Amino acid sequence: MPSPPSSYFSVLRTRHASRTFGAALLGRLSYGMISLSVMLAVKDATGSYAAAGAVMALFGLTSVFLSPARAALVDRHGPRRILPPMAAAYAVLLGTLAWATWGRSASVVLLAVLAVTAGACTPPLGPVMRTLWSRLVPDRRLLQRAYSLDAVAEELLFVTGPLLVGLLVTFTEPAAGVAVSAALVMTGTLALVSSPAVHPAGGSFRASADTTDPTPVPTRGTRLRVGAGLRQAIVVSAGVGLCLGSLDLLVVAFAEQRHQPEAVAWVLAALSAGSALGGLVYGAISWRVSDRLRLRLLAAALGVSLTASGFAPNLYVLVALVGLAGLFVAPALTTAYLIADESAAPGTRTQAGAWVNTAVNAGSSGGTAAAGLLIGNLPLAVCFVLAAVPALLSAAAAVNRTRWSVTTAPEHSLVRR
Repeated sequence: MPSPPSSYFSVLRTRHASRTFGAALLGRLSYGMISLSVMLAVKDATGSYAAAGAVMALFGLTSVFLSPARAALVDRHGPRRILPPMAAAYAVLLGTLAWATWGRSASVVLLAVLAVTAGACTPPLGPVMRTLWSRLVPDRRLLQRAYSLDAVAEELLFVTGPLLVGLLVTFTEPAAGVAVSAALVMTGTLALVSSPAVHPAGGSFRASADTTDPTPVPTRGTRLRVGAGLRQAIVVSAGVGLCLGSLDLLVVAFAEQRHQPEAVAWVLAALSAGSALGGLVYGAISWRVSDRLRLRLLAAALGVSLTASGFAPNLYVLVALVGLAGLFVAPALTTAYLIADESAAPGTRTQAGAWVNTAVNAGSSGGTAAAGLLIGNLPLAVCFVLAAVPALLSAAAAVNRTRWSVTTAPEHSLVRR
C-alpha cells in the first residue's frame, strides 16, 4: 500500500484540519497579546512598574501551573463541555480587568485578584489542538509535520501579538489589548469546539480518529502515568525553557554593554526566525533516529550554540549565533510533544501535552529570574555558559542508557522506543 503524501500542504488538506487549526490559532493569538497588554494596562492604571510586574507574574503563575489540571478536565469531560465555560470565565474576567484599568486608577489588590482568577481559567487551547492533531493525522510522519507546523505557528503568534498590542496602544487605551485578547479567546474557542474534529460526546476526547476501531476505551477516571518517555520530554522541555528565559535577559545585558540597546529586537527576531526555519525543515525530514535520542541531541545542540553566543565579539556575531540556537528550539519542542503524545495512555494526551507546555513556561520564568541574579555578579560569557547548562545536562542525563536507533524500515517509518 503506497504511503500517503507527507508535505505540510497534505497536513492542512486533511479533513477538518484547516478549519480546526485556524480556530485554535485565533484563540491562541490572545496568548501572544495578553502578557504585554496586562503589563501596559496595569502600569497605566497604577503608575507603578512594580505593580505591573507583580500582577503579570501572578497571572502567569496561575495560568502555567494550573494548566495540567485544566487539561485533565478536558480529557475527562471533553472539550465541548469544558472549553466554552472556561473560555467564558476567562473572557469575562479579562473584560473586567480591561474595564478596571481603562482610563482610571485602580486598586492593585483588585487587579491582582482579577489576574489570578483569569489565569486560573485560561483555556488549554494549545494542548487541545495537539491532541486533535493526533486524532486528525494518525500517520506518524504526518503527525511530525503537524506538530512542527503547530510549533512554528505558535512562534509567529508570539511575535505578532506584541506588534498588534503596539498598534492598538497607538490609537487607544492600553486596556484595549486586554479586551481584544478576551474577544479573541472566546471567538477562537467557540469556533474550535464547533469543528467536526471535536468529538461531540463528553468524556470521549480520548477516542481515536478511526471510529471503526473496536477497542473499548474507558471514558472516566483515567489518570496520567508519567513514564520514562514523558519524564524525559518534561525535563528537556524545562531545560529548553530555562535557556530561553535566560537568553532574553542576557541579550539585553550584552547589547547594553555595547551601548546598542536597540539591537535587542534584532537578536530576538533572529531567535524567532531561526526557530521557525528549524521547525519547518525538521518537520519535513523523515527521521530514522528515535524521538528520545533526537530530543537529547537537539537539547545538546541548543546548549552548545548558547554557550558559543557568550563569546560573540560583537552584536553581528551574536545575531548569527542566536539565530543558530533558534534552529533547535521548535524542533526540540516538537519532539517533546511527539514523545508526550506517544507516551500517554488514551484519554490523557491533553494532560501530557500540558505538562510539557508547563515545563517550558515554568523553565522560562525560572531562567529569567536566575539570569537576573547572575548578571552583574559574573562575567557575561560565564552567564551564557551557565544558562546553557540545563539543556546540556538534560541531554547528557541518559547518554549511557541510550543507543543509536537506526531502522532499516521503509523511509516513511519512524522508530519509537
